[in-house]
Amino acid sequence: MTSSSRIRSSISIVCILVASVLTSCAVAEKEPPVRTLSEQELVDMLIGSCIQSTRGCDPADSIKSVKQALSEGKEFKLISTEDFEEDWMVVAVQGLGGGGAWEYVIERTEQQNLATISDQRRRVIDLLSGYIGKDFKALVRSEAAGATATALLLAADMDIPILDAGITGRAVPEVQQSIPWINGIASIPTAIVTRWGDEIIIKHAVDEYRVEDLGRAIAVASGGEATITMTPMSGAQLDRGVIAGNLSEAMLFGRTVREAREAGKDPVAELIAVANGYKLFQGTVTKSDDQGDRGFNWVDVALEGVGEFEGHTYKIFVKNENIVAWLDGQLDAMSPDYIYNLNPATGESDIGVGIGGYIVGSEVVIVGVPGAEQWRSEKGVELIGPRHFGFDFDYISIEELQAKRKPD
Repeated sequence: MTSSSRIRSSISIVCILVASVLTSCAVAEKEPPVRTLSEQELVDMLIGSCIQSTRGCDPADSIKSVKQALSEGKEFKLISTEDFEEDWMVVAVQGLGGGGAWEYVIERTEQQNLATISDQRRRVIDLLSGYIGKDFKALVRSEAAGATATALLLAADMDIPILDAGITGRAVPEVQQSIPWINGIASIPTAIVTRWGDEIIIKHAVDEYRVEDLGRAIAVASGGEATITMTPMSGAQLDRGVIAGNLSEAMLFGRTVREAREAGKDPVAELIAVANGYKLFQGTVTKSDDQGDRGFNWVDVALEGVGEFEGHTYKIFVKNENIVAWLDGQLDAMSPDYIYNLNPATGESDIGVGIGGYIVGSEVVIVGVPGAEQWRSEKGVELIGPRHFGFDFDYISIEELQAKRKPD
């Protein structure tokens, strides 16, 4: 080999090495810029998510599960919507409840000694991923309450981040009640896995109401629960499909009530300040009539006022979540605005009974917060406003209702 040939060969090798390094850098640059959440941030998020849920919610089991995962070396990562690449895919996973479940199914499967599975969440992700032929780069929270821990734990198991966003921003009773569908993004294809490992793909549905009908029917026929994927989306769709910063808000809520207690302040008042909300009522629960039917928990709640609200009454209509509230028989707040029932001593979500129930004899503070702008759109009100739940009146914003409140 001549001297010039050796030089050309060396240059070629260098070029190959440089190209390899540049390619590796490009791959590294494509890795999502994420931050790892601390234990305190996770606890605050789970407590705040229960506050966001618009129903009674106990975060104790979720906190226990997340702490256990941390002790096992799992990492919980968060990524912002701005840092999520347009061609990446994200999906939500949630449990689908079934009030009024077919008890004979439970009895029969127990007699059969039919084994249940422990990895419904991972299976349902793998089922959908295999069906569409794409991997998911992150998970997004389907709704507030326990679904937050579902997303966190599953994302940690898959070693992917959770998106700092939500497709509802609150808890909702029905599958079709989501921000994506407000903006024309369908939840299908949808995967469903039952506790025994049955696998179902809904390839096509006439509309989102039918996704709700079909999914809820599977849950009711499966002993009252199933696991479902919600709305696979690309990064390019996130500006229309999520409420950005929704988990940061949950952390803010949890941190606010914690720090208020530590400083000897009123946690409810501090929460109202950061949430731009209203103290609607404080009273003792005198009635909480709960009925499971058609896959939901329907609850009629009544409270008698205490303190500044002594002599007044409050009523709340619940379909899994707080939907409409009346002060002394007059409309006071309604979905899509958020109605939180909180513990007056802690500022955290009232634990309640089951899904949506209240504990008779307990003292509760009711707080109202304006809903996200997406929910207040014409389509949002159609999906989760009072007429959707059978009431014969139109949505009135909480700001307007509170401005009309009569002073004592």
